[in-house]
Amino acid sequence: MLIAVIVACEVAFWLLLAAGLLARYPLRLPRVGAILLLLVPTVDLVLLAATTIDLRRGGTATAAHGLAAAYLGFSVAFGHRMVRWADVRFAHRFAGGPPPTRAPQYGPERTRHEWREWGRGLLAWAVACALLLAGIALVGDAERTQQLWGWIGQLSLAMVIWLVFWPLAYTVFPKREPRRPASAAGPEG
Repeated sequence: MLIAVIVACEVAFWLLLAAGLLARYPLRLPRVGAILLLLVPTVDLVLLAATTIDLRRGGTATAAHGLAAAYLGFSVAFGHRMVRWADVRFAHRFAGGPPPTRAPQYGPERTRHEWREWGRGLLAWAVACALLLAGIALVGDAERTQQLWGWIGQLSLAMVIWLVFWPLAYTVFPKREPRRPASAAGPEG
């Protein structure tokens, strides 16, 4: 049942986001669009409530509870950014806004970008782990919460892998801009 709630919340997130942006730009109803976009975080509250209710009613923690915590952590850390990402693109496409800026591709700017993204991931990890620990404390039964401990380990491993292969890799081996061939049309003499 909780998997269905997670899927419904993900669908609701994208539907509210799309409806808010469609109202804001093509339909030119900025207030309606703002209200719809403000409703996006309520999706997280619904998922949090469903997860808490399930655990409080004596449910055994499953992978779905861990997934819900990971989803909520990701949503807290990256949700606003995802809304902004979509908003900039809609504004450019439908309201003559400036084109979206791309993430830096090379040099120290790219390295800083990778560290910022990992920092957001670290926030997502912290929120998810705090929710998992809260679920463990709420249930108070080690047998019923074994899955939640496993999720803490898996999320931690994912953060270490992300750290090693992106921020640290770009710090130690910064990606350099490719060399451009010298102009063939030089002075003849």
